[in-house]
Amino acid sequence: MGIMDFFVSVPTLSAEEARRLIESQDMDRYNLIDVRQPKEYAEQHLPGARLIPLGELKERVGEIDPANPTIVY
Repeated sequence: MGIMDFFVSVPTLSAEEARRLIESQDMDRYNLIDVRQPKEYAEQHLPGARLIPLGELKERVGEIDPANPTIVY
């Protein structure tokens, strides 16, 4: 991963658009990644969300299925 990888434009969704995607798709058709800390995740998270804290994302990116859209929050 090079420095220019941080400047690649990626599509974004509003909260409403993300909600519609989650409600309209089976959970195996998208990746829902919660990048908060474990304590925050334990207190409350979206159903089906997988915890990958932001500080671990670079090392754990291989756990995310690249064939599916990914929603990160």
